Amino acid sequence: NAALAHYSPSNGSSRNLSVDEMYLSDTGGQYLDGTTDITRTVHWGVPTPLQKEAYTRVLMGSIDLSRLVFPPNTAGRTVESFARRALWDVGLNYGHGTGHGIGNFLSVHEWPVGFQSNNVPLAAGMFTSIEPGYYRDGEFGIRIEDVALVVEAQTKSGEKPFLTFEVVSLVPYDRNLIDLSLLSPEQIRYLNAYYETIRARVGPELQRQGLEEEYRWLQRSTEP
Repeated sequence: NAALAHYSPSNGSSRNLSVDEMYLSDTGGQYLDGTTDITRTVHWGVPTPLQKEAYTRVLMGSIDLSRLVFPPNTAGRTVESFARRALWDVGLNYGHGTGHGIGNFLSVHEWPVGFQSNNVPLAAGMFTSIEPGYYRDGEFGIRIEDVALVVEAQTKSGEKPFLTFEVVSLVPYDRNLIDLSLLSPEQIRYLNAYYETIRARVGPELQRQGLEEEYRWLQRSTEP
């Protein structure tokens, strides 16, 4: 069912999960200090080579856009292809937008931030989702969605501040679906730094709440 980009369950179409397929969970919540919108795709069994490569290329696109440094007043549509390039390299693509603005305890899809032609230029302080994916009709769906904050980037030139993204969603990716041989050294460094941030920010809170099983899962899922 996750091969549909936006799927709602019904008594007629829902079915039992199994460990032999992909599972996509698009989840979020609204809190007094912000709104979350996070998607992760997992496989609890043995993924096929196509599933593993497609997932890894979706992850590569997410990383490439998240770590991009770009000039101020850059429109989202100008940088959107960075999220698709790894998929395009092997003739794959996805048929939905790469991201949308996210309100602060407001709309989950908030105008006018995003990566489409009618969105405003990106500016520091904006929150947007970054969510590349891949869907094979009738078989499986993949999406990785993080919330990212547009922030000023530190550049060597020291000229007027460039911009980049700071991913604020702190949820590990599924190690079972990552083909490390496809990742560049820069992408691996980014992933390791992201995992260190998750450990530092989420680990102590899990321990404070006495969630030891969850803490052990977090440690396993964020190993370098």
